[in-house]
Amino acid sequence: MKTQELLKISLRQNAIFIPSEMIVNDSKNLSGTTSVLAANVAKLGFTFSESLLQALNNVNPKYKIEVLEVLREVLGTDKNWTPLVKEWNVPTGESILDHILTFFGNTFRMTGGTVLQCGHIIPDNTFPLERYNGCPFCGTPFEFGKLENIGQGSKLKVLELWKEKDLNDFYISLLQSKTALDATQVDSLKITMKYLALPKTEIAMKETLMLVIDLLIENGNEDLASQFLKTPTDILRYLWYKNTGLLQIIEPKTIIKRASKNNQHFYNVLDTSAQAKIASQKDLKLKYSRKECLMVANWLNNMQMDVETMCEIMHPKRGMWVRFIRALRLAEYSKRKGFEKLNFLMDVFYNQVYDVWQSKVNSSRLKFDADKTFALLKQRPGLFARSLFSNMLWFGADETIKHFEEVIDKVPARLVFTLNMYAQNYFDVNMQRSVKPLGGTNKRIASNQLLKLYDDAQLATMKNQIEELTILAMKKRFASVSNPNKTIYIDPQLYNMPVSIGDRSETVQDLPVALMGTRFPVEGNEVRLFMQWGAALSAQHLDMDLSCHIAYEDRSDICSFSRLTTTGCQHSGDIRSIPNKIGTAEYININIDELTKAKAKFVTFTCNAYSNGSITPNLVVGWMNSKYPMKISERTGVAYDPSCVDHQVRVTQNVAKGLVFGVLDVAKREIVWLEMTFGGQVVGGLDFKGVQALLAKLNSKLNIGNLLELKAEAQGLTIIDTENADEVYNAQWAMNDALVTQLLID
Repeated sequence: MKTQELLKISLRQNAIFIPSEMIVNDSKNLSGTTSVLAANVAKLGFTFSESLLQALNNVNPKYKIEVLEVLREVLGTDKNWTPLVKEWNVPTGESILDHILTFFGNTFRMTGGTVLQCGHIIPDNTFPLERYNGCPFCGTPFEFGKLENIGQGSKLKVLELWKEKDLNDFYISLLQSKTALDATQVDSLKITMKYLALPKTEIAMKETLMLVIDLLIENGNEDLASQFLKTPTDILRYLWYKNTGLLQIIEPKTIIKRASKNNQHFYNVLDTSAQAKIASQKDLKLKYSRKECLMVANWLNNMQMDVETMCEIMHPKRGMWVRFIRALRLAEYSKRKGFEKLNFLMDVFYNQVYDVWQSKVNSSRLKFDADKTFALLKQRPGLFARSLFSNMLWFGADETIKHFEEVIDKVPARLVFTLNMYAQNYFDVNMQRSVKPLGGTNKRIASNQLLKLYDDAQLATMKNQIEELTILAMKKRFASVSNPNKTIYIDPQLYNMPVSIGDRSETVQDLPVALMGTRFPVEGNEVRLFMQWGAALSAQHLDMDLSCHIAYEDRSDICSFSRLTTTGCQHSGDIRSIPNKIGTAEYININIDELTKAKAKFVTFTCNAYSNGSITPNLVVGWMNSKYPMKISERTGVAYDPSCVDHQVRVTQNVAKGLVFGVLDVAKREIVWLEMTFGGQVVGGLDFKGVQALLAKLNSKLNIGNLLELKAEAQGLTIIDTENADEVYNAQWAMNDALVTQLLID
């Protein structure tokens, strides 16, 4: 079990982990079991580097079996990939009239027709039943096929060798990451923490710290955990994580509202939003043992911070703190001997005899008192950076920049990069920006109204001021680090990979990971979307929908359960019930030549939960792409080939009804990997302008290649075209996003 879990982590980094104790000899001749393993792995779309092949050749055959089993598990080869329609690339010709006639036939129990396993009667001369693997009326599958066409992929992904040092370095890089970990990294960190000892290293992010604290407390090291809790917000974040599994402090009302909205339905009789609201409120109730209450009371009582400052930090989440204080019986513990500081804290907090820094800033800002406002903002450089753009519009660019220059060296590097990346969009009066509120879905917001006070030349000057200031600051930070190296190699692929800052992905990538915004070229004429859900669940009604939105210059179109065939797109049929344990699948074929001829611009890939609630956990979506034609089984319609998979993601914990997981640029013939949540049961709920806003946000980001060029210039490194350099930055290195963040020097 341990080795399989660690193998999954290494696979996400395009490698295979082999512990040194697994290598039992040093044979140079390729064994029969190794040859068989390589052949089977090639059918799945992978191959081994020379060093990995040599290592695998000398491991126990049982470990070779584990490697193959992990690859098959991740690629879902044992799942059911049978769609509703056989040879679904040819339209069945079904119409709305077929559904109406079948509805009346079943409502009035008309005689004649064909009775299916689900009990529905299909009248004669309606659906061509010989074309279906299940009921075309209710979407229940009856027939299940196996993967038939495997190994059609036009290129193999090369896997590298990982040893103990590589695994430990990866572990440390996750802990040291200077940006918030995404869902894939969090999952990897939890696995490594489970099987490896916690290394002594600085932990940069509060969210990462919560995972470490949780591990320490589970192992009975509450006192050791307390040293990491520097502020009351750290305590609140940990308590909320334990209660909800969320590393961000999302307000209870937001979670309840989301749960209620996700359970709304087009048909009132199926609406369960009221019940979902009550269930969510019940789930969020707080209940703690005496041991847990005492632990938190000690944390607050022993905190090295004055009481007024603690109260000010608690103020923004005052409503949540009141709930936690009651649930943890802190008022009771504050009366005990030795808890005098906690007693004072309760008194000051409840009577609100403390000043709030943000209220002072807001007050002085409204009075247009620039000196006082900037004096306050300089006390907290991070918050100054977050409000820099709006203050430039409010007080004037020159004065704001002058004050900000005094503290920019104290601003975290990730915020400096963010300023440089988003200035282009923020100061565009016509640009709508993409934002994602905590616990919500992606939204579009209008540009700041104050932009209308300035002309284009003034706004362009503001953009230039931000760019010059931030690039100078980044160069200074790079230059401050001594570097004995002389040459550097930058892989050309890194210029297509944005620096991942602020992209908090909520899906897990079990195959080699890609940063949001990464572009995948389409080799052939066809892209095949796939979605698989319901594996390991009992048979039930569970309706997930795979769809796509096609944008033209002057109109839009969709391909979904309600429109199976449209220009350039063909859907495999709408499945609404899952079989027992093995799951089910839907596909969409996208013909790029047809879309080009029709002058389509973009195709957006989406999945939705038509059933009440959010997208079901462990649902997998992705796309396939190959230079060669990808066959569809004539017998069953199975169209999944793991060797053709370009990218796939697995939903773990998601509060959204809809998910965008990619956009095809028809003219460029490339797919942009992005993750954008939206509300609504169907693809019609998608706001395509919101997708465009997110694409603009991703395009504005500084890419890794340009960042490394800044480093080279600041440290006097010569960029060369080969990997025979003192510093080598290739695509394999960039796959570890946490390692890339180490370039952000604070």
